Amino acid sequence: MYPIIICGGAGSRLWPESREKHPKPFLPLPDGQCLLEKTLLRATRISGGKNVLTVTNEELLFITEDIYKEAQPPETCGLNYILEPTGRNTAAAIVSAALYMLRRYGPATTMLVMPADHLIQDEEAFAQAAYQAQQLAESGLLVTFGIRPTHPETGFGYIEADTSNNLEHGMRVKRFVEKPDLVTARTYCEAGNFYWNSGMFCFQVDTLISEMRCYAPEVLDAVQATLAASEFQDNERRLRLDADRFSKVPAISIDYALMERSERVATVPCEIGWSDIGSWSAMGELIDADPQGNRLSGEAIYHEAINNIVHSPDRLTALVGVQDLIVIDTADALLIAHKEHAQDVKHIANRLKQSGHEAYLTHRTVHRPWGTYTTLEEGERFKIKRIVVKPGASLSLQMHHHRSEHWIVVSGVALIINGDSELTLNSNESTFIPAGHKHRLANPGVIDLVLIEVQSGDYLGEDDIVRFDDRYGRA
Repeated sequence: MYPIIICGGAGSRLWPESREKHPKPFLPLPDGQCLLEKTLLRATRISGGKNVLTVTNEELLFITEDIYKEAQPPETCGLNYILEPTGRNTAAAIVSAALYMLRRYGPATTMLVMPADHLIQDEEAFAQAAYQAQQLAESGLLVTFGIRPTHPETGFGYIEADTSNNLEHGMRVKRFVEKPDLVTARTYCEAGNFYWNSGMFCFQVDTLISEMRCYAPEVLDAVQATLAASEFQDNERRLRLDADRFSKVPAISIDYALMERSERVATVPCEIGWSDIGSWSAMGELIDADPQGNRLSGEAIYHEAINNIVHSPDRLTALVGVQDLIVIDTADALLIAHKEHAQDVKHIANRLKQSGHEAYLTHRTVHRPWGTYTTLEEGERFKIKRIVVKPGASLSLQMHHHRSEHWIVVSGVALIINGDSELTLNSNESTFIPAGHKHRLANPGVIDLVLIEVQSGDYLGEDDIVRFDDRYGRA
């Protein structure tokens, strides 16, 4: 059984921490681990150290690799990737993974599809459920994981199991149901045969491809055409999907494309401590409440305040005389919402996306293959950044038309190409790079290189860059 980690989506209900280019799977939980790290470790335990395939956006590859290094999976576990140029929903991602598995391991390969943004707290129960799902998948069924509901939930879709047609390791699925209203959700909980749709799946490659051919051939054909035009790299451990062909794949979920239409669907009912961490209310549940019911992360102080959720990692937040609020403070955005409207945060994120606002895409700290940069201040004709370059990493050889740059080393050692010159700078040393000069910054040391960059010019956009050479393939 080979785990497939699907890592995508903007996690808009967790804005402003979750952004399109730094989405929910990468957000640290109160215990310090992020959801993607937890998913990888769970995948390696389930697979017994076999290869793990991750499907993600190509722009998220470098931060994914950094997190996987921190997780330290078993040495026997190969880390493979399918890199999407854009998101086309879960049907495209899962079918791409199935065709990749078909090429590498054959049609009888069993796939365990695991979203990267779910929390599972009972690992032993999940392992047992995965074993049951594997038995059903090997009998030719498409398997879902149905979560026994603990309360009437309007934020999840439901699976209705057919109680008259039980299987040895699960139950046949009668139908899938969209997110219900509260009254309907209560009737589902009382019925006893309705389960939350977790978005996790298990099936054999040949079964999935056969059923896609029957119910969604347009998706299968478009993905096959994409793979035929795509580039395999690193001994086929990395597949970079062709952007033009992939843009023609229908953007549809695997539920709509197949699971709700196939007659070969089963579910494994389970209680595994599952949560999709789909809102700030769910995230708050991971923090212990104080005697007043407040759940506080970061530096916060309050007076006569009860049942609030506060996330304030960078500065002091004070509450006075309020209750049932969600307060999320980041470097460039502040969210204040009532707990009853936690699911509606996505509407703010969607409006920011429609208007092209940067707060939908990125934080002030932006991750790059070589490290990070943080915008400290900007104004007319100037911008100040804090740049961190990882040991052994290097920025591209580049040039800017409209801005000059002044670099001041704070710590570490910088190896710099500036025009025709090459120089090494240590702490408290600096260099000036005029507009139009080719330049490159590298860290030859064993600790992070930290420097301050002061930009000056008539245009300071990130797109004012010409790359001549780049080890990360961006030239």
